[in-house]
Amino acid sequence: VQLQASGGGLVQAGGSLRLSCAASSDIFMAFTMGWYRQAPGRERELVAHLTPGSITSYADSVKGRFTISRDNAKNTVYLQMNSLKSEDTAVYYCNAKHILRPIHYWGQGTLITVSS
Repeated sequence: VQLQASGGGLVQAGGSLRLSCAASSDIFMAFTMGWYRQAPGRERELVAHLTPGSITSYADSVKGRFTISRDNAKNTVYLQMNSLKSEDTAVYYCNAKHILRPIHYWGQGTLITVSS
């Protein structure tokens, strides 16, 4: 399985961006899809995830601002990010975690820079 992330870039504080993560095959019914981020000098952290049963979870720092969703027909997961803050600046990674087995897939990172 390959995950292709896209949609990063430079945005002003208060602006919006949408990240996309396209999977090379239909995996959403067996994998929890997640977005992680890693800021300079910090550990990678979970931003949001979406289970096969459509249960979502968000980091406290992004609740109410970010929304994770998926399009099953396109094998694509999205992260809509609104009201961006400078502290959201990081490299964002797409992840797929099998619901039963210790299998993880990672997409390449995409950089988001929020200017204040």
